[in-house]
Amino acid sequence: MTQNVKSAQHMRFLRKPFQIVRDNFRAYLIINAIVYGLVITGMVAAIVFPNLGTNQVATQENSGMTDLVRSLINNSWLFSLTILGVNVMSGALLIVIPSLIVPFAGIPIFAYRAFTLGLLLAPTTSIIAVGLIPHSLTILIEFQAYALLMFGSYILGRSWIRPATIGARNHRQGYVRGLQQLGWLSLSTLPLFIIGAIWEALSLGYLLPPLIQWLL
Repeated sequence: MTQNVKSAQHMRFLRKPFQIVRDNFRAYLIINAIVYGLVITGMVAAIVFPNLGTNQVATQENSGMTDLVRSLINNSWLFSLTILGVNVMSGALLIVIPSLIVPFAGIPIFAYRAFTLGLLLAPTTSIIAVGLIPHSLTILIEFQAYALLMFGSYILGRSWIRPATIGARNHRQGYVRGLQQLGWLSLSTLPLFIIGAIWEALSLGYLLPPLIQWLL
């Protein structure tokens, strides 16, 4: 009996986020277009206007993030945990928490962040270009997690402002139901963040060095 209950809970965990996406598929596609489109736009902008990319790299180095990566890159599992922590905190601070206070606030905040990350990821040197071969999978996985959080923020904001869209009677009930859907979508991002962090750490530590030697 207990096993059946656990199986039902696992199935609900898997089905619920897909159901939310299916019920709001157009909004989901638009959010994904915004996220990935801004990353690509940032990469193109850094190629066309090199100073933009240079300034972003300098900002990253001044923040200490580059030194942190260098110090952890040979310890893949610690590096993975650090990446996971940074990604989860970024999602919470930039997308989820602002959207809990102001409807849709996390969407423009992370949209700007996606653009600046695109500037940082632009293949402006041969080493970065080679790095994008394995790192493109990291971008696909991790930004999908961010897109799901932005999508959840959209659902929350819409439910809050227009309660009828989620079958609620008033704004308070709309907020609560929207928050529940944001919660389900947030849970679904954890496997993506974990897989993305592990792949990023392993690819940078073990795959990128031989690729650089082979191709350059």
